[in-house]
Amino acid sequence: MHIETIFRTIGSLAVRFRWLVLIAWVAGAIAAGSLLPSLNSVTQNNNTKFLPASAPSSHAAALAAPFGTASLAPIPVIAARPSAPLSRADLSAIAALPARLKTVSGVGKVQDAGVSADGHAVQLVVLAQQGGGNANYATDLIDGLRAQIAAAHLPAGLQAHVTGDIAAQVDQQKASGNTGSKIQFLSLLFILVLLVVIFRSFTLAVVTVIPPLLSFTIAGPLVAEAAQHGLQVSPIAEFLMIVLVLGAGTDYGLFLVFRVREALRAGQHATAGEHYPGTSGLGGSLLGDFLHSRAPAREAIVGSVTKVGESITFSAATVIAAMLTLLLASFSFYADLGGPFAIAIAVTLVAALTLLPALLSIRLSLLAAKRSLFRAIFKRPKLLPWNIQGSGRAGVWGRVAGRIVKHPIPTLVSGIVVFGGLAFAVFGYTAAGFGGSTAPPAGTDSAAGQAQLTKYFPQSSANPTTVIYRFGTPVWQNTAPLTAATGKLQATGLFTQVAGPLNPGGASLTPAQFTALHSQLGPAKLLPPTPPAGSTVPPGAYAAYRATANFVSPDGRTVLYETGLKAGDPGTTEAMNATPSLRAATTAIGKSIGASDSALGGEAPALYDISSISNSDLKHIIPYAIIAIGILLALVLRSLVAPLYLIASVGISYLAALGLSVLIFIKAGNSGGLVFFMPFLMFIFLLALGEDYNILMMTRIREEARQLPLRDAVTRALGATGTTITSAGLVLAGTFIVLTVVAGSGSGGSQIRDIGLGLALGILMDTFLVRTLLVPSTVVLLGRWNWWPSRMSRPDALPPGPAPGGATGERDLDVKRAEAR
Repeated sequence: MHIETIFRTIGSLAVRFRWLVLIAWVAGAIAAGSLLPSLNSVTQNNNTKFLPASAPSSHAAALAAPFGTASLAPIPVIAARPSAPLSRADLSAIAALPARLKTVSGVGKVQDAGVSADGHAVQLVVLAQQGGGNANYATDLIDGLRAQIAAAHLPAGLQAHVTGDIAAQVDQQKASGNTGSKIQFLSLLFILVLLVVIFRSFTLAVVTVIPPLLSFTIAGPLVAEAAQHGLQVSPIAEFLMIVLVLGAGTDYGLFLVFRVREALRAGQHATAGEHYPGTSGLGGSLLGDFLHSRAPAREAIVGSVTKVGESITFSAATVIAAMLTLLLASFSFYADLGGPFAIAIAVTLVAALTLLPALLSIRLSLLAAKRSLFRAIFKRPKLLPWNIQGSGRAGVWGRVAGRIVKHPIPTLVSGIVVFGGLAFAVFGYTAAGFGGSTAPPAGTDSAAGQAQLTKYFPQSSANPTTVIYRFGTPVWQNTAPLTAATGKLQATGLFTQVAGPLNPGGASLTPAQFTALHSQLGPAKLLPPTPPAGSTVPPGAYAAYRATANFVSPDGRTVLYETGLKAGDPGTTEAMNATPSLRAATTAIGKSIGASDSALGGEAPALYDISSISNSDLKHIIPYAIIAIGILLALVLRSLVAPLYLIASVGISYLAALGLSVLIFIKAGNSGGLVFFMPFLMFIFLLALGEDYNILMMTRIREEARQLPLRDAVTRALGATGTTITSAGLVLAGTFIVLTVVAGSGSGGSQIRDIGLGLALGILMDTFLVRTLLVPSTVVLLGRWNWWPSRMSRPDALPPGPAPGGATGERDLDVKRAEAR
């Protein structure tokens, strides 16, 4: 079956059964929202969870397994009496808190990190599961902990606060609202406003955005259901999926709506529109006439689906293919993007081919019926009801195309020089971290807790970097490595503080005390919060030894040190870049103290590993993505030549956009670098989305080239698609800018800013320069070789025209003008 027959059948069915199609999509959205989990309920905010088992950070997690904290997120709880040392009643009340906190859903265990050196505060560390089964898991967890503290009715003057990254994120979300919902709402608002400006019709703008909105409503729960079965989804994946579906879905809508507008403007449709039957009175229904097989609106919609259905399908297919290549990535953060994005675009494609034609048909039917009613009552002259604006005159892109075909070589050379210069700036690229640590909002419970954590436990951290050593024998049999490790770690100058078995919670123990207390009290992990009756151990020494359970494994062979980094917060680029020297120093110390194994855990080492794996994936995924998209381009264009320069055009656009980002953010903005996965995501997104516009324009050039000389075909095709492409580019770039503004104000804001603005810049450059200037000039220069080896590449297959790069072909144009007259 001819491919146009397939799309004509799809369009005809969508128009004929338009109300059934609409009901099916609405029912599907309702079912997905009510029966499946929401997308933001399954997001995983800890990037370390995406690391492969071969990463050094994964080895650190395995080495720390005896502590039972590797898969749990720490949430510090600080109980303090600022005015005086803690009383016995205070300590008793605090000792009862762990049992209460353990009753909160999601809490795995509660550690006692000891009493501060001045005796004013106690630190508890709640270890909770990461992620959850509902949209408000983190909020419910933090609220539950605070509720249990409030219900404990602590003695007057004793303050207790929940702090750390998770608590700060919850407090920030309460202060700023739900980020994902904001992105979706503001993206829709931006798209609607822009479409109203483009179409000069509010109802048409609404019709165009309904399919991508319903697509996301269905695709989000589908992805969330997959996440319930092992797929990991990060917050940035959720945000990008919102932008991708709304932006790409609107683009596909623009492809179809502009073609419908063009069809309605065509002579046969405009003329047919003047002869609607059944308009002489209220009894004559235009809605019934619209169902007739020769109704102009139906023919316009079905014919447009027939013409651009292939372009829309292959545009979506290039995005899906690019996303599926991510499954080959070593870093599961990338690999886990492939499935969700492919699902989302597949749903968006089906909506563009079925729901949008149905909605356009319903809208035009209602407008026609409204016009009939108006004429029956007021007897006014007939007006076309379509309200899809456009004069039909050659616009700015028609004039630009005329100049390009006359001067293709200067256009191409100047473009390559400009883009090549911007691409040269890529050599200034440096990678930055993507930590996700959040500063608690002022005046919140987490901010008060962070202040007390810093005051009473300066050697502690809500986000420590851990040094882990494994020994052949229990350390209470030989405490010399404990003293040596603490001293040598502090002597490196790489750490601001080191907390370990001999100084837990700020209290100090000598090696002899540690050995004696172990002999007298047994394993620290088994001790109750307060000394048993009749104990001769001083309370301070008892509390300090009990706190060593957080630093020495039950078998005594694994020792953990919690450190602060001189390079800065573990989520910063400086800390990430310091990881190689940190690992070298800790490994050397491990060998010198006789450790059989060692590792460095925490956020900074994990980010370094992620960055390294990301760069590796960038190198080996790109060829697969290029091959996959090249095959799809060859199929849709029936050419082996065109895909080569079309992919090259995306490549130069990508390098220029990345270079411009370097100039703006690193050189002019003095930032420490661009988020490490920005080059990877920029390439995949620009390669996939940039080819959407290539396909639309090149298929139109091929269509026109069957009847016109190539230069005329390029002029007419660019004049017809230029507005569509630029409008689509503005929509897509605008949604990424919304991502920048909304998500960029929260956790990891500068990195999300880099991604959003970098992609927006790349899309705008690709839309306004590469796709509409460089590619058309290349087409003109190559001539019939654009279509090799298809039949259109044969000398006698195309209408006569000038040789590539040769004469202007005025004689051929004069002949066509005469024929037109």
